Amino acid sequence: MAEKKVNTEKKLVATAGVYDILVRPVVSEKSAKLSESNGVVFEVAPNATKSDVARAMQVIYGVKPTKVNIVITKGKVKTFRGRSTGKQRDIKKAYVSLPADATVDLSVEAQSK
Repeated sequence: MAEKKVNTEKKLVATAGVYDILVRPVVSEKSAKLSESNGVVFEVAPNATKSDVARAMQVIYGVKPTKVNIVITKGKVKTFRGRSTGKQRDIKKAYVSLPADATVDLSVEAQSK
């Protein structure tokens, strides 16, 4: 008898909240250097977890990340015209490592927003 191979991998479905997890790609010198070694950087929602970011990458870009690191950058305190002070917003960033053969085109994403 011929044995059937059973595909145990679940198909990920894009739910409404998936597109709210990845806010925007971060464009900086550090992110450009990471892109040379198959890494991308995204600003993510404040309540996003590593597994949320990995699932969103898989659904939106069709690439399963190998590793996800999350960093919260605290906002700086700024002085306005020497009188009042204010605080910039806190930013949560996700550093996503991709497999060696995977590529993600962020230029289309950046133009649509």
